[in-house]
Amino acid sequence: MTTAQTQELDVQPTPLALLLLGREADPRSERGVECPGDLPSPSDPDLVERARAAKEKLGDKVFVLGHHYQRDEVIQFADVTGDSFKLARDAAARPEAEYIVFCGVHFMAESADILTGDDQKVVLPDLAAGCSMADMATAEQVAECWDVLTDAGIAEQVVPVSYMNSSADIKAFTGKHGGTICTSSNAKRALEWAFEQGDKVLFLPDQHLGRNTAVRDMGMSLDDCVVYNPHRPNGGLTAEQLRDAKMILWRGHCSVHGRFSLESVEDVRARIPDVNVLVHPECKNEVVAAADYVGSTEYIIKALEAAPAGSKWAIGTELNLVRRLANRFAPEGKEIVFLDKTVCFCSTMNRIDLPHLVWTLESLAEGNLVNRIEVDKETEAFAKLALERMLALP
Repeated sequence: MTTAQTQELDVQPTPLALLLLGREADPRSERGVECPGDLPSPSDPDLVERARAAKEKLGDKVFVLGHHYQRDEVIQFADVTGDSFKLARDAAARPEAEYIVFCGVHFMAESADILTGDDQKVVLPDLAAGCSMADMATAEQVAECWDVLTDAGIAEQVVPVSYMNSSADIKAFTGKHGGTICTSSNAKRALEWAFEQGDKVLFLPDQHLGRNTAVRDMGMSLDDCVVYNPHRPNGGLTAEQLRDAKMILWRGHCSVHGRFSLESVEDVRARIPDVNVLVHPECKNEVVAAADYVGSTEYIIKALEAAPAGSKWAIGTELNLVRRLANRFAPEGKEIVFLDKTVCFCSTMNRIDLPHLVWTLESLAEGNLVNRIEVDKETEAFAKLALERMLALP
């Protein structure tokens, strides 16, 4: 944004350092980064003991969920770990827990709120822990896309399939228009179901998972896929292109998995003889095509558990998980490296740190509800409908 544009909005630019520290809010952003209350110092040597004491004081009233991409200092306090959907289901299976503390990102906490009871309160330690992919599809943009499909005369043939990594609003849109949710584990089955309902799929918001599933797992061609760009008129597509396509892919991606390239794969093969390349299906199609194995976060963990001692692996997913797996399996002689030479954490996942977790647990222990994530009832009803369609898939 230029200085002139900033002056027109009558706001002053926020120093980048303060934004990174979570000390200020940016009036031009969708979500501020201020954290109500004072966080303990990250250098406080008693943080671990404070977190342990607050969690012990809460007892069965709190249930802490930790996504695989969280940093180790946070994961140590998780009652369960897993991917986003597994954690949401785990939360729903603990109706006695008054507080669900979700160490993940915003859309995950929303899903947990949708699936848990009305008397349970879902808390996100840092409200600025969002997801760049989920934020690439807004309710307004998707509604406009549906108008484009309607004008092209194909809306009645299109079934929306939305990735779990989407906002509650997008899940609700999906439910309202007869679609379903998918995870990276069951995307193929979800697409098979969708093509039993209609002739085309609108896949939101990750183009790579949609393309990889259609081409790699279902035998479609790249020509069967088009990319809808919400920032261009009519998505940058003609009515004829929309009518010819089977898969209408939203122009979204994961900022972590999108970093991996074909050059990354070629480089690691040259550096490490006999290496097995294992990547997440959110990676680009050329990366997936060049890999030896492709699968969800849970698939990656299970593959490494089953791998023979002495085997070598290059993993294309978030660095916190890769490093944790490398340390876990090192005693078994398994060599596990990050696929790319450039270190790449999920920056929004990493917003959940020990000071935020301590502040959250201590606040709850004192009877102060903070950072509650609550989905409105209408949105929840339609989003839950889409989730239930996924749960009903064989």
